[in-house]
Amino acid sequence: MFVVDNVLISDDLVEAAFCCNLGACHGACCVQGASGAPLTPDEREEVEKALPIVRHRLRPEALEVIDKKGAWEDLGNEYYATTCVGEAECVFVRYDGPVAKCSIQEAYHEGKTTFEKPISCHLYPIRVQPLGEYEALNYEQIDICKPAIKYGKRNGVGLAEFLKGPLVRKYGKGWYDQFMIMVRDRREHLRSDPKNAGRR
Repeated sequence: MFVVDNVLISDDLVEAAFCCNLGACHGACCVQGASGAPLTPDEREEVEKALPIVRHRLRPEALEVIDKKGAWEDLGNEYYATTCVGEAECVFVRYDGPVAKCSIQEAYHEGKTTFEKPISCHLYPIRVQPLGEYEALNYEQIDICKPAIKYGKRNGVGLAEFLKGPLVRKYGKGWYDQFMIMVRDRREHLRSDPKNAGRR
């Protein structure tokens, strides 16, 4: 683990290969999990503002949930998340064939909203955990993202590089540039460590 400003970064993130492959995973992270997309307090308002823009894209069952429960819910202990159809299917999901896509992100790319999507979604599979005056970035390794690992290895794309956009969005370009210097140093250190020789 290493530190950039007040952010602790797991070494698992440093060496991981990763590049999303929607054709293989079908956007499973949008429809699986313990809840909807985690939201910061400020993002609750952004979700409310995005709703009328994307409402026409949403499925009837999603609109039924939104009309009954709203677009987000308070799960306690200052933890907020988008509401779900069923157990874990985010209400903002739109299907393109078998692929789950984010209706908010689609509207953003069309210039219809300035909110791209919740930062928790944008950073995934990195999870941000508050630790007092620090934040910890951990790489959540789950089976649904195995195609992204294979695709990243095939194309030579690391997780740190793949997530440049969301990391810059959250921490700024100066932080990201410093982060990448540290990432490259850590990669060299880990690869030169005899204990890691069998992993090369």
